[in-house]
Amino acid sequence: MWAKIMRDRFKAKNPKSWMLRFHAQTAGSTLTAQQPENNIVRTAIQAMAAVLGGTQSLHTNSYDEALALPTEASARIALRTQQVIAFESGAPLTVDPLAGSYYVESLTSEIEKRAVDYLEKIEAMGGMLKAIERGYVQQEIQNAAYEYQQQVDQQRAVVVGVNRFVVEDEKPIQLQRIDEALERKQVERLRALRARRDGRRLCGIPARSIGCSRVVIAQKLLVGQTGHLQNSNRRRSNRTVNKPGEWHV
Repeated sequence: MWAKIMRDRFKAKNPKSWMLRFHAQTAGSTLTAQQPENNIVRTAIQAMAAVLGGTQSLHTNSYDEALALPTEASARIALRTQQVIAFESGAPLTVDPLAGSYYVESLTSEIEKRAVDYLEKIEAMGGMLKAIERGYVQQEIQNAAYEYQQQVDQQRAVVVGVNRFVVEDEKPIQLQRIDEALERKQVERLRALRARRDGRRLCGIPARSIGCSRVVIAQKLLVGQTGHLQNSNRRRSNRTVNKPGEWHV
């Protein structure tokens, strides 16, 4: 699809621009809080599917992410999942291990057809921005989520450990607990740094001159005369950055 769109619609001449490099991440939406160890299996299957599909970059979720930030142990399992696929499965030894499979090729063609239908429908609306403004994109996502949840509730879609094969007395797993004192300490360190930082001096450095006015404005907004944070609306995030478990080919 990418190659066709680049060549036919945008008239791209350089063959390198026809090549799509893409990143894949295992589905966090499939992680369950119930029997979380099952998520190791789910992640492994999804990671293998991504490799067989030709991904150039892969992130594997940790099995406890439905409950908390990953522990060191769960992050290591996520990393080992990629390493087993990379070095033990043999999947990366050929460019397209599933080439020629009628089932896979027919599903790929079906996905492409439906995706093209979506693109044409969005184009007819005036583009993606118009579709978002009309609420079309959000509605499609909500409809899909509702339909799937209905299937789970009615057991037309099986989620192991959730609506079938349930364990009554489930033992809790060890979770990552972040000491709130660490958050306060980091906020104090950042506040002190901003209070003593000379924004005008930063603006004098050529490499950082672009956007230096934003530095000064942000400093004034975030740090008052007394050195206290003026904006207390700090949001916590359960996303992790540069977490172990990423494999770049």
